[in-house]
Amino acid sequence: MKWTRAKDWLIGAAGMVLLLGLVVAIFWWAVSDPANTAEAGPAPSPTAGAERTPGAEPPGDLGQDGVWLSDVVLDAGTVVAAGSTLRDVRAVGQDVVTRPDGLVAGQLTVDATVPFEVVAEQIGSGTVVRAADGGQATVVRTVEALGREVRVVATGTVKVRDGRLIVEPRSIDIGGPAFLSDATAAVVRGLVTIEHSIEGLPEGLVLQDVAVQGDGFRTTLRGGDVRLVP
Repeated sequence: MKWTRAKDWLIGAAGMVLLLGLVVAIFWWAVSDPANTAEAGPAPSPTAGAERTPGAEPPGDLGQDGVWLSDVVLDAGTVVAAGSTLRDVRAVGQDVVTRPDGLVAGQLTVDATVPFEVVAEQIGSGTVVRAADGGQATVVRTVEALGREVRVVATGTVKVRDGRLIVEPRSIDIGGPAFLSDATAAVVRGLVTIEHSIEGLPEGLVLQDVAVQGDGFRTTLRGGDVRLVP
């Protein structure tokens, strides 16, 4: 009987030792790292390989004589260039840097008003362009149709197409009987359609949006890698 109790006690003690050893081994495995004779390299930077954000920091190839501006804002009441006039001009450039070919903006946005008279001069002498209801524009001019000179009043929608300001007539009034107006309108439609390209701004800017306001067409142009100064 005594031998049986002693045997049971020894078996229980041995089991406790094995269990304790297993717990110690698991704990050591959890808190330690595998041995490595090679020196561990630095942890990768969270921004490694990330694309550079324009305007956030200077470009890596900026030389000792280079100049970098994170952002540039220009406001002008009137800008006259290339024989064209723009009013209420606001230009915002980002990531502006000196390059061998001049001063270049990584991104450039220009908001400017094209006066009605500038567009009218492009169409022809004596032409009047003005705002109309519903965000439309009206063109008034005298044209020759079917051997006669007629005064045309055309009202149309304004939009952007292929980087140009477009006014397409939706209604054309030349006076006189309705049947005569309808017949002549088909002839003069092309003479009162506006297709205007904005001049005097740096190359690379593309017209994105246009709206009619009281004094002209309010336009927004954007571009990338735009050369500001030759």
